[in-house]
Amino acid sequence: MYQTEPPRPAKEILPTMYDLPSEDAGEPGLPDEFHDMQPQLLRETCVLPGYSPENIFVGADLNLYYDTRHPQWHKRPDWFLVLGIEAAQRQQDLRWSYVIWQEGAVPFLAVELLSPGTEAEDLGQTLRDVEQPPTKWQVYEQILRIPYYAVYDRYANQFRLFQLVGVRYQEMPLTEQRFWFEELGLGLGVWSGRYRMAEGKWLRWYDAEGQWLPTLAEQSEQERQQVEQERQRAEQERQRAEQAEGQLVQAARSLLAQGMTIDRVAQLLGLSAAQVESLATDGK
Repeated sequence: MYQTEPPRPAKEILPTMYDLPSEDAGEPGLPDEFHDMQPQLLRETCVLPGYSPENIFVGADLNLYYDTRHPQWHKRPDWFLVLGIEAAQRQQDLRWSYVIWQEGAVPFLAVELLSPGTEAEDLGQTLRDVEQPPTKWQVYEQILRIPYYAVYDRYANQFRLFQLVGVRYQEMPLTEQRFWFEELGLGLGVWSGRYRMAEGKWLRWYDAEGQWLPTLAEQSEQERQQVEQERQRAEQERQRAEQAEGQLVQAARSLLAQGMTIDRVAQLLGLSAAQVESLATDGK
């Protein structure tokens, strides 16, 4: 009779991110510059007031594994945000993929950037083949139940936001192409401007005052301007001090020339006798 080992816990049996592929050449949708730049802009401006950077995870174009019964099944959101989860602190711990059964937390928000090859699936307009994995919409809405799902069509300049209400996504009304997330204390909207030399309309985060949160380049420019302002203030203070000292020298010399004693001049100018003597002889 053969002896068998006791069954291992499910987490020990399931593959980890190191076992699962981090890229798929057959994935629909081709990478382009916009799909590189837009997620980076979202990452740079996503500064949550209630969370430290160490307690959120932002993924971009990263495989998201979601089904323990089919460990190879995955989707690849263009951008997603997970709250209350530790970010990697060391290079060797950086995630290869995002594996739900490893992480224990689903995204709070997923963002898809529409392209001709993926638009129908991104908007839930495709039917699932019974022999194929579920569609992206089905995974986000019915399996992972991601609270918020955003799609952005840069060709039509259309931003749409869906919120999970009950068991279905419901499209939310937007004001001036903006949506405020009470849970985050941040809003997401369409900004018109130049990012990394490219002029256009972009998804970007904004604060409670409606101000767009700064990019890294803008932060750097703001810091440079602050340093320059401090330098200018210091220079102005130096010039004021020099001017005041010059006026004291002139006043001391004028009073001494009128025959006043050093002690009397010191009393009038609120200085010590030594200071008056120093001012009177300054420049000689």
